[in-house]
Amino acid sequence: MNYQEERSSDCRISDAWTYKGLKTVIIENNLIQIIVLADKGADIFSFIDKETDTDVLWKTPWGVRDPKTTVPPTGDPASVWLDFYEGGWQTVLPNGGYPGNVNGADLGLHSDINNIPWDCSILVDSPEKVSIIFSAKSVRYPLNIERKLTLNNHSKILEIEQTIHNDGEENIDMVWLEHIALGEPIISENSTLYLPENSTILTHPDDVEASSKLNPDFKGPWPYAELKNGKKIDFRKIPPKNDRSLDMAYISEMEKGWYAIRNDNNNLGWVVSYPKEIFKYLWYWRNFGGGYGYPFYGRSYNAGLEPCTSFNNQGLEESIKNGTSLKLKPKEKINVKINAGIFSGSGKIIDVDENCNIEFEE
Repeated sequence: MNYQEERSSDCRISDAWTYKGLKTVIIENNLIQIIVLADKGADIFSFIDKETDTDVLWKTPWGVRDPKTTVPPTGDPASVWLDFYEGGWQTVLPNGGYPGNVNGADLGLHSDINNIPWDCSILVDSPEKVSIIFSAKSVRYPLNIERKLTLNNHSKILEIEQTIHNDGEENIDMVWLEHIALGEPIISENSTLYLPENSTILTHPDDVEASSKLNPDFKGPWPYAELKNGKKIDFRKIPPKNDRSLDMAYISEMEKGWYAIRNDNNNLGWVVSYPKEIFKYLWYWRNFGGGYGYPFYGRSYNAGLEPCTSFNNQGLEESIKNGTSLKLKPKEKINVKINAGIFSGSGKIIDVDENCNIEFEE
């Protein structure tokens, strides 16, 4: 936009930025700033609390890479995605999880819409509210997606409206994953994770890697899981980096679709609300100083808390087999609303509504 109104306060939005060669959108108000990589999946790369100068989203050690200027050393379907994974928040369609082949389409890890450029158009640009819509088409699936982001002034909550459309003339299956990775200081040994009380923990059927500590194929009520040594572990608490573990778990049978996590030292937290009718699982990627070898080499301390339609991260092929894939009929559309943002406050969190309003225990 060449003739956009410039403001130095209240809500602001601009799609005139470039970061490391990628078209970038900056959305902000007086409280938060959000950076979106339009040319790389419309990934939400940063979500910054201005009051505390804190970016709640995790960054990989290698950061943002421009796919246009980087040639993958090999064609491995998992490594290609990981090479360009910068952290932050990706919308993953049609294949959340590891590679596979469905309907003749080779689908790589978490492919394919978050490694391609998205179109964008600013819808609202006022001091009170800003809104922008991103759109893309899957490379190997007949799938169109739109993602509208809205921020109101004096709010720390980002409103997300997403629409996916089966443009094909046959039924399709998919895994839809909102791949949200959080880092320090939201993730720390002083942090507490809150979920609806009557939820169920499922651990991955196998060890994720050599540093995995959770007992595989465990099922039990929130908040306790089981370690391989037989001891219980409280999922409300976050292990320190010297735990040196990498595990996958999944939360299911949630009464409502929300989670909140807070650093109890400074009372700064992150909250997400989503429709559990669509996202029936919350994937929990526990990368607490483990993850040896490519790509993390023991350098990473983060947690992924990721609403997903399906179980588990073995990919779309497995989700079709176990009956948890999301199905769309020819020309069918699905609309969802997700709210996410930053909060502060002390005390036990009892509930979160669809607008991310938090109820604390009195």
